[in-house]
Amino acid sequence: MLATTSNIPTDIPTGWHAELSLHFAREGERTILARRQHFGPLVVQRPFYPEGDVCHVYLVHPPGGVVGGDQLRLEATLEPGSHVVITTPAATKFYRTLPGCRSHLHQELQVENATLEWLPQETILFDGAHASTSTIVRLQGQSRFIGWEQICYGRPASDALFENGRAAQRLELWLDSQPILLDRLQIGAATMNSRWGLAGNTMLSTVLAYPANVEDLEVAREQDGFSCTLVDRVLSCRLLTGDGDLARHAMIALWQALRPRILDREAVLPRIWAT
Repeated sequence: MLATTSNIPTDIPTGWHAELSLHFAREGERTILARRQHFGPLVVQRPFYPEGDVCHVYLVHPPGGVVGGDQLRLEATLEPGSHVVITTPAATKFYRTLPGCRSHLHQELQVENATLEWLPQETILFDGAHASTSTIVRLQGQSRFIGWEQICYGRPASDALFENGRAAQRLELWLDSQPILLDRLQIGAATMNSRWGLAGNTMLSTVLAYPANVEDLEVAREQDGFSCTLVDRVLSCRLLTGDGDLARHAMIALWQALRPRILDREAVLPRIWAT
């Protein structure tokens, strides 16, 4: 169920409260957006079908950025047999906030014997941002999943480093109510510069694929820059860099290499990426 006002923390000023619920189903030969419900400034454009049967959906946040006190929540449910690609038309930006004034983004994706590709464009944390983000993917049965997250800390191209902000990040992958990947990060100035943290890098990219095998792992390791592991059929690939363009191209190249193997489909880039 979507969050109600009783779920909203009381320790932050009032900001935008936005909720979006999407429900996808198989209808005939293609996947449709069967139901949608939204409150506040979080919406989707009409679905696109560049592959004929796969439903491509673009998430839109009209304000263009997240500020202190904002609460954004997304829920998506995929019924059996559906195949959905979810992306965004632009980067998600978390702007500088007052001390103790947090911004929240929560995304919960339910995949019921279906196929989900979760491919949002990068998230940019401006210096001074205090952000809490969580993405929880719940797979059932024979579901398949490829997803990524790319976080840019600060704006290195403008010499605006992430020196005064805090980021609490949560990424989870579940299969039949059992956790198969739980990833928690707390990022601050010390984490940015320490060897046990990001070691001065400003971009952290993560690509996940399920179900994967040893051959998929070897293919992923052939891609430049990634460190890859395979545990419980979850392929986890990480890339640390200070070059945003390099990270973007590397993630797309890895997705293009994995999609035919994991999903048995050639890669078709969302049209919005070309704009």
